[in-house]
Amino acid sequence: MKSLDKTTPTPTPTPTLTLTSSSSPPPPPFVVSPCAACKILRRRCAEKCLLAPYFPPTEPLKFTTAHRVFGASNISKFLQELPESQRADAVSSMVYEANARIRDPVYGCTGSICQLQKQVSELQAQLANTQAELVNMQFQQANLVALICMEMAQSQQPMSQQPLDSIMSSPYSFQNNASLLDDNNLGSIWEPLWTNEQFSRGEVA
Repeated sequence: MKSLDKTTPTPTPTPTLTLTSSSSPPPPPFVVSPCAACKILRRRCAEKCLLAPYFPPTEPLKFTTAHRVFGASNISKFLQELPESQRADAVSSMVYEANARIRDPVYGCTGSICQLQKQVSELQAQLANTQAELVNMQFQQANLVALICMEMAQSQQPMSQQPLDSIMSSPYSFQNNASLLDDNNLGSIWEPLWTNEQFSRGEVA
């Protein structure tokens, strides 16, 4: 008898699917433009550069002016001694003083300060004169108002005084009218009566 070799089929291995997450491409490197100070000084601008917040790369003239008068080391040293809240004002002041020193190498910002103080003194003198004129005009206005009130009070006297004045002046006017009546009008009044009486007597005779 022949033995039949029964071969059991070997299971074929199923391929395992490995899910690999697709890796996103790395972001492009962010190129930080150096600040105006580091660019002019030709040095690498660090991440926490002291001068970067106050001298941006778009304003190179700002640092050039301050560096020309004070120097980069003095600017950095001065900013390190100040709190962060005052550094922006300090940089603005240094840039202003540097521009003034370049315009006027002898006096610098002192000349501008003296000129401004002179203008302030002149304006204060003008203000004092104007205030004095205003007080004078107010005083004149008060006197004028008082004078007008007095004249109005005199013109608006009580009406009861007018008959009294007429009574006080009536005897003189009555005497004047009486004298006129005795002198002129009395003869003219009695003359027709006298002539009529004579005429009647003549008719009777």
